Amino acid sequence: MSQPLMALDSLCVDVPERADGDPLRCRFEGGQSWAILGPNGAGKTTLLMTLAGLRAPRRGRILLDGMDLTRLPRRRVAQRLGVLFQHHHDGFPATVRETALMGRHPHLRAWELEHADDLHAAEAALARVDLLGLAERSVQTLSGGERQRLAFATLLTQDPTLLLLDEPTSHLDLHHQIAMLEMIGQEVAAGRCAIMATHDINLAARYCSHVLLLYPDGRSCWGSTDIMLSVPALEQLYRQPLATGTVDDLPVFLPRTNS
Repeated sequence: MSQPLMALDSLCVDVPERADGDPLRCRFEGGQSWAILGPNGAGKTTLLMTLAGLRAPRRGRILLDGMDLTRLPRRRVAQRLGVLFQHHHDGFPATVRETALMGRHPHLRAWELEHADDLHAAEAALARVDLLGLAERSVQTLSGGERQRLAFATLLTQDPTLLLLDEPTSHLDLHHQIAMLEMIGQEVAAGRCAIMATHDINLAARYCSHVLLLYPDGRSCWGSTDIMLSVPALEQLYRQPLATGTVDDLPVFLPRTNS
């Protein structure tokens, strides 16, 4: 069996005022796209922050390329692992191009300036998210959807092998939601792995190969999408009756009324 990009060794995330729950033993491999599904408060964002090394787990280990994440230099981690957050805080004025170029910082030595190849990578990423025409604009003038697309362009410029995405389609209109997920799919097809927290079951069914279900009480289960996205499992997860159908040979889930 080949070595996964990331493996969880009996990992329990540290969610305040909650028991340990089920230890996670997932393997994330190149060519896979994972959806993390669960209701509010289940720990989806906390899990992503833990996988990124930004929060300590309660117990267990995260192995990146077979090595303990906590023992790796942060620069090496940043070269392999990229994070897209839900919210973006721009602490100082910068242009759209300058913001995208920040994705190259893990690949530069201390005080090293960006090279022509770095600029080309940033502009290519901006073109992919349809923002190259705004390259000279201040990031502070962007709409929420434009800022989200810029954050993804910065991630593309970083060129990590493992993409951790917290609600990647937030702030985006329907067209840009699909464009975002198709770009993520292109990265996965190139051998990368994407792990995304989402509330959209239908987009997970269409775009993800694997699903991790997180329950508010700490229980969890995971596996291939066709097995995990069953109506009984999802109704228990969300405590919501669901109806299901098929569109383009893929399942579609809709909430039923509780009455």
